[in-house]
Order: sequence, then C-alpha cells, then structure tokens
Amino acid sequence: MAKQDYKKLAADIIDGVGGADNVDKLIHCITRLRFYLKDPKKADANKVSSLDGIAGAVYNAALDQFQVVIGPAVTDVYDEVIAQLGDRVVDEDATNQAIAATQAQAAKKRPTNLWGWIKYAFQVLIGTITGSMIPIIGLLAASGILKGLLTLFTFNLGWIDVKSSTYIIINAMGDSTFYFLPILVGYTAAKQLRSDPIVVAAIAGVLVHPTIAALWAAPTKGMSTLFGIPLNASLFGIPIHIPQYTYSIFPIIFAAWLARPVGNWFKKVLPLSLRSIFQPLFTLFIVSAAVLVLFGPVISLISAGLAAVINFLVTANEAIAGLVIGGFYQCLVIFGLHWMVIPLISNDIASTGHSVLNGLINFTMIAQGAGALAVWAKSKKADIRGLSLAGALSGFAGVTEPAMYGINLKYGRVFWMANVGSAVGAFVAGLLKIDMFGFTGSWIGFPSFFSKTNPNNIYIFLLASAITTIVSFLAVYLWGFKDSDVDTVRNVEKKNVFKDAVN
Repeated sequence: MAKQDYKKLAADIIDGVGGADNVDKLIHCITRLRFYLKDPKKADANKVSSLDGIAGAVYNAALDQFQVVIGPAVTDVYDEVIAQLGDRVVDEDATNQAIAATQAQAAKKRPTNLWGWIKYAFQVLIGTITGSMIPIIGLLAASGILKGLLTLFTFNLGWIDVKSSTYIIINAMGDSTFYFLPILVGYTAAKQLRSDPIVVAAIAGVLVHPTIAALWAAPTKGMSTLFGIPLNASLFGIPIHIPQYTYSIFPIIFAAWLARPVGNWFKKVLPLSLRSIFQPLFTLFIVSAAVLVLFGPVISLISAGLAAVINFLVTANEAIAGLVIGGFYQCLVIFGLHWMVIPLISNDIASTGHSVLNGLINFTMIAQGAGALAVWAKSKKADIRGLSLAGALSGFAGVTEPAMYGINLKYGRVFWMANVGSAVGAFVAGLLKIDMFGFTGSWIGFPSFFSKTNPNNIYIFLLASAITTIVSFLAVYLWGFKDSDVDTVRNVEKKNVFKDAVN
C-alpha cells in the first residue's frame, strides 16, 4: 500500500472504532493497532475488517483492547492515526511492552523441528490459497450453478441442443470464470502477496493464451519425452512441457509470489524515467518464463506419477481404490495435480465408453457439497449460511471450487470430514463395482450412471451417493464446524507463503 493511502485508511479506522472521542489510548505491536476504547460496543469489527489494507479486527476482552491487524505497515498507519487523534492517546511504554510481548509469543510459536516447519508452511500455503480465492467465490458459485443447470437442460432433459448457439453462449457464460480462473486468481493473489496485481494478471494471461493452450493440445507424435511427459515446446532451445493451465490456481499463486521480489529488484535498479515501462516488462518476461520452464514440467511430472498410482489402484482393487481416491483426490485438485488424471478418464470413455475411475471421483464432488451443506445447516451467521449454501448447490452440480475454497478448506476440519464421507461412499461404490458412462458427475450427473448391460449400476450410484452425503454431512455437522471457527479464521493475519515458512 502506498504511503499516501494511509491518511484515508487512518480516518476510516478511527470512524470504525467509534470516532475520535471514543479512543482513550492507542498502542501498537509488530502487526496490530491496539485501541483502548471508552465504549467498545461502538466499534464495528466487520466494518474495520472490510477496509483495504486491513487483515482483520477483533475485540480482545481479556486485554480490553480493540485490535486491528495491519501487518508490516503498522507503524506507518499508527503514525497517521496519531496525527489525526493527537498525542493525548500516545502511550510509548505500553507500545514497547506490547512489541516485546508479541516477539516473545512469536518465538514460542515458531516450529522447532522439520515436521513443525513442514506443517506450518502447509498451513500458510492453504491460507494463501483460500485468501486468494475468497474474493471470487461468489462468482465461482454462480458459474458452477449455471453450468449445472445447463447440463440439466441439455443432457438430462434435452431442452437445449448441444450444437445450438444458445448452448454455446450460455456455456461460455458458465465456463469463462473457470477457463480464465488463473487471471482472476492472479489478481487476487497478487494483492494477497503484495505484488503488482496487473502484472500478475498479465502473466496469467500468458498461461491461458490460446496459442499456449494449443501447445498443450497439440499431437505428441515424434516429440521427445521426459519420464513419459511429452516435451511439447521449447524456449530458447530448452525443451519444456506445457501442461493445461486453464482452471488451475497453484501455478499463478507461485507466479504472484515470485513477481514481488523480481518487481521490487527492478524497481530499485532501474532509473525512474524507465521504470514504468521496463519494470513490468522484465517482471512479465522473467516470471512467465520461470513458470513455463520450471513449474509446468515439475507439476506435470508429479501429476503423471500420481495418475499412474491411481490407475494401478483402480485396476488392482476397485474398493481400495475408492477408499484412497475418495479420501484424497480433492487434495490433488487444490494444487492442480489432478490434470494428468483427466486424460486417463478421457481415454477410458473414448476407447470403451465408460470410466470406473470417473465413477469413483464423482463421490468426492458430492462430499464437498455435503460438507458445505452441513455448515449451512449448523451456522447461525447469515454470511456463512449464504456462502455455504451456494457452495453446496455448486458442488452437487459438479463444481467443487466454491465449496472448497469458500468454506471447506478455510475451516480445515470441514474439508477433511467431507473427505471421510467420500472415502466411505467411494469404498462402497467400488465394492459394488460401479461404472460411469459420461463426464458429468455429482448428483446432477446421475444420467451418466444408467447402464444397458448393468441395470443395477444406477442403484449403486444412488446408494453410494446417499451414503456419501449422509456421512459427510454428519461428520461435518458433529465434528467439522462450529461458528467460533469463523472468528478464529477471520483474525488470522495474511501471510507470505514462502517468506513466513523460512523466517
């Protein structure tokens, strides 16, 4: 945030805590403003939390403080608030004590072993992913529901011809958010990680550019390979693999993180007269190349290995495959590692007309929707109920992102309890030898389970889907969520996923 913005932010904070007359004393620690208020009831935590540049706000009754989470710019904001309130609210001794206490508390929380650092880094990473996704969750939910309704009207009811321009237009409306998801996430992740949102959005545009997508879709005959991965492009003579970047989020979050130090370095070394053009130029080129040359092949190699394991499980034992896929498949979706599984499904359907693997994956979508539905049923908070219901409807329509990023991952136990339900449901489905005859899954995809050779297949789907829904719902309702989780997450400070993992 530019320093000239602090004057308005300071005024908005003062207004949010009940006005200048309501402030008795103000101190700060390393990341927070700490207000002592005459009447804490006049402060509006939601209003303050919604301000740009604020990571959260909460009243700490034990300390009798209204705390506003700022982050590294806390001293600049503090100085501006003091300038507007006057020296009457200053307490330097208390500020120094608060800083020392915060440093001591942070030292106690710092991991002391390798597993602790891995766990902490993973928590920070998930926080960064969900924080980047939250601003677009409503749009994702709306798009998911629209895609589900289009599937219902087209493939299930036959009211819309798939070859008609009506289908093409409505499909574009529902699909655009997901197809260009890297651009949207690039913008929000850049704001989250404090890099340039416009430059990162442009980098995302490189990843989903039609010519880049065409490289991924190009025939691979005669191309060299790396561990079975086709090297379908080259950059300055370096053979690289271009994976599918549309619908993905993790590569662009990596780009958003990398763009900050790269952009800041060029900002320091470039003359002011050249900075406005050459800083974004060099940042765009370097970060785009890094993602394409390094990140694309790495994620493809990991995905290929996971796809091979999943394929082996399905062919070896369908019930065990259901248990494993049901429990962990959505973890692959978080990191975009599921894209190498999609070709397995496509090949199955193209060559045989059916896919057991897709039938098992289907229950992971139902489970995430059921988990969000349980949050809707249990929560008394209107905003959480609205978001979770939209996520549930989208999940049951075959699009899990709104449920996962808006609710389930954000309140981590919801995600894992929902995975328990999908593991149970997919295990039952695998035990009963389920099969699937189309791409469209979740509850709205039930027509994909009608079989000419096995009339019982649809009943297996209904039974396993009901089990998945019930177990996921009950697990989340009983053990996965409570309204106090919302306040806990709301007051977690924004993190730099890589910086915080090593500092």
